Amino acid sequence: MAQASKLRFIVQRLLAAIPSIFGVIVVTFILTRALPGDPAVFFAGPSATQEAIAQVRTTLGLDQSLPQQFLRYLSDLAQGDLGQSLTTGQTVWYDLTTRLPASLELTGAALFFALAIALPLGIIAALIPNSKWDHLIRFLMTAGVSLPTFFTGLFLLYIFYYRLNLAPAPMGRLDLLTSPPQRLTGLFLIDSLLTGDFAVFGQAFRQLILPAITLGVFALAPVARVTRASMLAVLSSDYIRTARSHGLPPFKILWSYAFRNALLSILTTMGVVFSFLLGSNVLVEKVFAWPGIGSYAVEALIASDYAAVQGFVLTMAFLYIFLNLTIDIVYGMIDPRAGQE
Repeated sequence: MAQASKLRFIVQRLLAAIPSIFGVIVVTFILTRALPGDPAVFFAGPSATQEAIAQVRTTLGLDQSLPQQFLRYLSDLAQGDLGQSLTTGQTVWYDLTTRLPASLELTGAALFFALAIALPLGIIAALIPNSKWDHLIRFLMTAGVSLPTFFTGLFLLYIFYYRLNLAPAPMGRLDLLTSPPQRLTGLFLIDSLLTGDFAVFGQAFRQLILPAITLGVFALAPVARVTRASMLAVLSSDYIRTARSHGLPPFKILWSYAFRNALLSILTTMGVVFSFLLGSNVLVEKVFAWPGIGSYAVEALIASDYAAVQGFVLTMAFLYIFLNLTIDIVYGMIDPRAGQE
């Protein structure tokens, strides 16, 4: 019965996501058509004649009405065709599958760094509320999120690369002399470990440190604040006082009772922060020449590249929906009541 309830819960979440996906497709299609500029002119070139521009417009289907263009777009999506990017000359599917792993690796490393710092600090602040350490932790977290990511990145580069020469040059995921590992997942750290190429792993790890710290500093504040607030609420609850009165060890109370129950709110924040970082890491990608999806989307937006912009937004929407579904499933593992709806 429990397994059937969990399966029914997952199916309900999947069905509820269908209207959201269709809404994203419609809104993205309309908004991209409202972008300034004519992609046919951009694709034909600055010296193209009107006849050449008209021919390109016909090839791209831009001479059709919006309903016809939308139906054609839906038909292409059903076949897994996201179109061809005007800026790169490649299919949008190829561009996204090439660049998305770079952004996922950077965002995942940044979130890992933020959790490793923010969770202990949030718990410490909750254990000694309103103390000088609590105020210091909150001040540091607020200061970190107040700094623009490009400033943090440039500052770290100036200190660790230019002054101390401890960090590698900001040249993307690998330096010019290192070849990428055999592509299995697109994540260089994982692929290099799976293929046993530890030299590439070391180089990829060194290149990832400063960008991950730059992006992770921005995520410290929300995670630490939610951890502190959730832990304070749980630690002041009746069942925690009952556990203390029964003489349970403080460590068991903290981790088995308090942190486990506070984890639900922390998981929600982690999902929101991960989605936000993945969609807004373009400045970090520019500073460190990181070949991710954020810079790709900005370049496509400037060039009025409809197919690339639509592919980016759809990819982000699918990732966000998948992330929320994953969080719901983890909810059910932590708290069985979550799946009993």
